[in-house]
Amino acid sequence: MKDTIITAQCKRRELLIFLGCFVVANITNWVAIIRFSAPWYEVFTQVGYVLITSVVIYALVALVRVAWMVLKHLFSK
Repeated sequence: MKDTIITAQCKRRELLIFLGCFVVANITNWVAIIRFSAPWYEVFTQVGYVLITSVVIYALVALVRVAWMVLKHLFSK
C-alpha cells in the first residue's frame, strides 16, 4: 500500500476554507436574527446549527472543487 502525505500547507488551506464556510453560516444566522427580530442570544444558542450548516457548505464547496478538477483534467488532454 502506498503512504499518503498531507502537507501543512494543504491542512492550512482546508482549515481556511472551512473557516470561510463557518463565517458565511454565521453571517446567515445574523441576517436571520435581524430579519425575524429574534433575540440576540440566539447567536450563541444556535452555534450547533451554524456548525452543521458550515459542514454542509463545506461539502458543497468540495463538490464544486472536485468537479473543477475533473473538468480541468478532461480538457487538458
